[in-house]
Amino acid sequence: MTAISQPINDIYRTESRRILATLVRLLGDIELAEDAMQDAFNEALNHWPVKGMPDNPRAWLISTGRFKAIDRLRRQAKFSTYAELPDDHQIDMQDDPALQDEQSIVDDQLRLIFTCCHPALSAEARVALTLREVCGMSTEQIASAFLQSTTTLAQRIVRAKSKIRQAGIPYEVPEQEDLPERLDAVLQVIYLLFNEGYSASSGENLLRQELSNEAIRLGKLLLSLLPNAEIQGLLGLMLLHESRRHARMDDDGDMILLEEQNRALWDKQLIEHGVALVEQALKSGEFGAYSLQAAIAAVHCEAESASDTDWAQIILLYDKLLELTPSPVIELNRAVAIAMRDGPTDGLKLLHQLQQQPALKNYYWLQSAKADLYRRAGDKQNALKHYQQALGLTEQAAEQRFLKKRIAQLS
Repeated sequence: MTAISQPINDIYRTESRRILATLVRLLGDIELAEDAMQDAFNEALNHWPVKGMPDNPRAWLISTGRFKAIDRLRRQAKFSTYAELPDDHQIDMQDDPALQDEQSIVDDQLRLIFTCCHPALSAEARVALTLREVCGMSTEQIASAFLQSTTTLAQRIVRAKSKIRQAGIPYEVPEQEDLPERLDAVLQVIYLLFNEGYSASSGENLLRQELSNEAIRLGKLLLSLLPNAEIQGLLGLMLLHESRRHARMDDDGDMILLEEQNRALWDKQLIEHGVALVEQALKSGEFGAYSLQAAIAAVHCEAESASDTDWAQIILLYDKLLELTPSPVIELNRAVAIAMRDGPTDGLKLLHQLQQQPALKNYYWLQSAKADLYRRAGDKQNALKHYQQALGLTEQAAEQRFLKKRIAQLS
């Protein structure tokens, strides 16, 4: 049992969201699909140690989940004509016609994203539901991304599921003319999914490669479906951040700040691809917030060193970004950029003003930024104070280790 349980855990981590998305397509109900997926993984835990892992585990789990759901419905006397789950459970792609289209399985997550981002749902409900059901983020992680309470987010997700079921919202990528009205929510989902993979909100590891890879895959798929400047901007942004992945951690899994990273480790091919996408988006004149964020990332990536960074250009881009999407987090990033250009004292003045913003009251990055600027200014006492406050606000183990190192250095 032990020998097979780890591969099952690995499959759950890497494939469960695609399996769920396909089960939603086959069953037409998110909650039924969730139950079916759990039943399928439980069945795998019982079955695979005895008869071995199937050649196509994902297809086996999808088919098993589908039959388990049919069984569940039959027992409820709703669909009495469906067959029982086969005794040997030896199910593969050839046994189930619904699974023969591999491309359908690959694209099911994008279909489910568009379903969850239906205009009938509120904007925040769309994103929260999609991150939970399609991307597998926990309610706590989503609440952290929204700077809201876990209870509020959980209630929003439950209401959104109910609305989809009651309104009969179809499971499909909408027609070309209907895509734009859902695009903002879809882009936000992909962006937050990437962020959770690039800088996890909790857990032992800062990086979750499978989430970042999935976000980039979905971004490329979406761009092929709907050529659009903001999709180009978002994909460019993700590629530019991804280019720095291997320089962000040391051999012990500890964080390395941008200014201290070995830029020789940055992926030049990803940078070139990302910059090209950003330039295309900006030239279109129809760009938005993601393209501007990508332009900021491009300035960082094109600098030979931290000291060569064009902070004036970055501040100008943050000004434009604030005009489009006013946000205390963007103001925080702008304040740090000003500190890098004009000195820590000027940055600290702006951060003290931002402290009054309710959304940033318990925001880890605000305390961490203040601590860093106090450290740069030579004020060890205040730097220690804010590093300690930041330490109490993060559940990310790599961030905690980094803060403890800073505290030890100052102490």
